[in-house]
Amino acid sequence: MPLLLLDLDNTLVDRDAAFRAAVAHFLAEHCLPAADLMWVMAVDAGGYTARHDVAAALTGRYGDVVSTAAIRALLDTGAADRVVLARSSREALGSARADGWTCVIVTNGRTVQQEGKIRNTGLDQLVQGWIVSEDVGHKKPEPEIFRAAAAIVGVPLPGAWVIGDSPHADIAGADALGLRSVWVTDGRPWTQDSYRPTHVAHDAAAIHHAIGTPA
Repeated sequence: MPLLLLDLDNTLVDRDAAFRAAVAHFLAEHCLPAADLMWVMAVDAGGYTARHDVAAALTGRYGDVVSTAAIRALLDTGAADRVVLARSSREALGSARADGWTCVIVTNGRTVQQEGKIRNTGLDQLVQGWIVSEDVGHKKPEPEIFRAAAAIVGVPLPGAWVIGDSPHADIAGADALGLRSVWVTDGRPWTQDSYRPTHVAHDAAAIHHAIGTPA
């Protein structure tokens, strides 16, 4: 059975939109300037800034008026509680499974937070498994996390497709292992010279491309 290795945040689900909504609620709840939304989003950097660094920045800016517990709740559950699975992603995963593909989510992050997103959106019913970097002690683009993803479903890694929005974590990881990949662009230009994705797509069309390409 062919293997599809799928990123979670900003690939299968719009994590940034969910976090943006959580931050807007946080600012309003604590009577903080709405204009600070862009500052928080910049500090977060699409989830790539380490959690403790984001927490330190928020504490430094709001610690006099906002409790540590409130900041922790924003970072731990804010996005996970609000993230939704787009119909296009749901249908694309259904098509992949109907065509005999084995779908595994491969995501960097903390287990509780990432599994919360997977279960809250119903993705746990649509994929055959998932790997979170905290669980395996390796982060994308390290090859070990991709190998662990293949191992949990007992499918060989060669021939797999990797789909994700991060050039560094997803596409470079695929390239290092000789795997085909689809980069989810969200309108961004490709800027890397040393490696390239096999294909680019704006959204869930990435899945349709992979499953429609001959082995």
